[in-house]
Amino acid sequence: MREPERLVKRSAKAENTRAAILASARRAFAEHGYDGVGVRAIAAGGGVTAMMVNRYFGSKEGLFGEVVADSMRDPIILSPDNLAAPDIARAFAEALVDLTASGEHPLDGFLILFRSASSDTAARIARERIAAAHHATASRTIVGNHAAERAGLLLALVAGFQMMRQMMKLDTLADAEPKLLIDLLTPLFAAILGNPASGDE
Repeated sequence: MREPERLVKRSAKAENTRAAILASARRAFAEHGYDGVGVRAIAAGGGVTAMMVNRYFGSKEGLFGEVVADSMRDPIILSPDNLAAPDIARAFAEALVDLTASGEHPLDGFLILFRSASSDTAARIARERIAAAHHATASRTIVGNHAAERAGLLLALVAGFQMMRQMMKLDTLADAEPKLLIDLLTPLFAAILGNPASGDE
């Protein structure tokens, strides 16, 4: 086998190994949270040794950071389509209500954060990743003053609604008509986002 071919095969194997570890860690952290699972269990789930996990990700902290980042790569609320919608606030509301509909499974990313929040280490890593991804995107979308603070409120609204409707199954949210929830959420999102047409704060 020629050297270039050998290098390509080695690179493909490395990518497959990394992806297997990441997928195992994503499942494990979503189910058990940061403190509830160890590197050995994650390695076993990916069909590798703990040494390989450390080789590819450096540490459990490094792996958790990559998992959180991976879970935010394809946003549902802050998606490109929603951000380009004529009525962004309503698009956000519709996406959030659809996301938390009866029968829908909570997203891995939400479960990872929900079940890891009690860990100071996990919370710090998650804050850093959220700031670099979702919070930055939301801040750029907001019109007017205090964009960073309002972006934080937007993320809190999304997370709180997910928890109360999908995890806690609060009757008034879980059993409500989807259109009613969308109609109630839209002005909340609009107030946070501001009005791009008029520059309202």
